[in-house]
Amino acid sequence: MRHIPDILTGLRERAPLIHCITNPISINQCANAILALGGRPIMAEHPREVEEITATAGALMLNLGNITDVRMDAMRLAARTAAARGIPILLDAVGVACSQLRRDYVCELLSDVTPTVIKGNYSEINALCCADYRASGVDADGALDTPSMDRAAAALAHRHGAVLLASGRVDVITDGTRLIHSKNGTPRLSGVTGTGCMLSVLTAAFVGANPEAPLTAACLSVSPDMDGAAAACAVLGICGQLAETERGSGSFMVALLDALSTVDGAVIERYLDREEITIEAS
Repeated sequence: MRHIPDILTGLRERAPLIHCITNPISINQCANAILALGGRPIMAEHPREVEEITATAGALMLNLGNITDVRMDAMRLAARTAAARGIPILLDAVGVACSQLRRDYVCELLSDVTPTVIKGNYSEINALCCADYRASGVDADGALDTPSMDRAAAALAHRHGAVLLASGRVDVITDGTRLIHSKNGTPRLSGVTGTGCMLSVLTAAFVGANPEAPLTAACLSVSPDMDGAAAACAVLGICGQLAETERGSGSFMVALLDALSTVDGAVIERYLDREEITIEAS
């Protein structure tokens, strides 16, 4: 088992190339977040080049926000390339709770490839688990609690053979056998656009930099594919806490990037707040 500081060191030493096919709303924040932690972002999305670029990447991040036909085609091609080459894939199921198009597309992708990590907020993970569930917009449903997410995420992890990351007031990370509650963070993270997408690219960066132990990235965990997701939740949450300010949202975003670029092992060890749980067999 490895500590998060070791995972962070691995990211900064290896500087993996992270191929992100994401939405234009948060593309700048995503690229800067990867750079701040020591990775190298590339945001290519043209269908005629994504296979070539994915083939050289340390990880692939697919984000369904503000989806278009071109980006959907590019994601299919990139995902198949990554799967064929054993490159980690993170699928961020943005908006599947409010859009049948996106829900159908995720089901199509999941029938074609197996992501390393499937990520969504509480509403999105619940929508993937419950076919009849609907939400309004891309925000998380406040009526969904952490125990219900534990059950939904674990069920999806078993169904798809992937790590599930349900982001919320308490982030839930599970491979279906073990479960981590990552409790770092601040409400300010949900008050600016793009922080959920930043969590996705940071998870991809941690997994891409530490392929032998993707799960260790966040806490002390046994399942290797959970580590990157857990580390990303912890680091972004801690940096959000460090960025707290009485000034406005713009100042918070600047302070968040500053914290991501300067965070170190000692700070992580000081602020880390997480719980690891063994799921009882049913």
